[in-house]
Amino acid sequence: MAAVAAGGLVGKGRDISLAALQRHDPYINRIVDVASQVALYTFGHRANEWEKTDVEGTLFVYTRSASPKHGFTIMNRLSMENRTEPITKDLDFQLQDPFLLYRNARCESFLLHWVVLFVQFGQVFKIVQCMSLCLFGISGSSDWHWLAWEMHF
Repeated sequence: MAAVAAGGLVGKGRDISLAALQRHDPYINRIVDVASQVALYTFGHRANEWEKTDVEGTLFVYTRSASPKHGFTIMNRLSMENRTEPITKDLDFQLQDPFLLYRNARCESFLLHWVVLFVQFGQVFKIVQCMSLCLFGISGSSDWHWLAWEMHF
């Protein structure tokens, strides 16, 4: 019986997913967690509402052998353009279940420019925990357990 790995991926499924990610980024060396279905939304200032983008698919959180050491990618099922973000100290995110809002350093000129990941029910907490652990590893803090407690993991 194969052992369960990151996000429920096992054996050959994990290997295939890792190989697909490595075609886009050869420095990816391990899948840390997976959310099987996410959809990406951005805030449309003209319409003053959230607008669905053409990015939807499986979200992979992973480690890399080069800097930055962590990142995530949405393997897009709707087009050939995947969404990839490094997980660095410049990544800011908020949990508003079932949504994970994030903004990166490239959006600093738009003070309130948040991107929303609509994560399949029941998966958002584990993804937030995983990303939080990556960020705390970056900051050098070993005291991450308060976040898990606060979010009721």
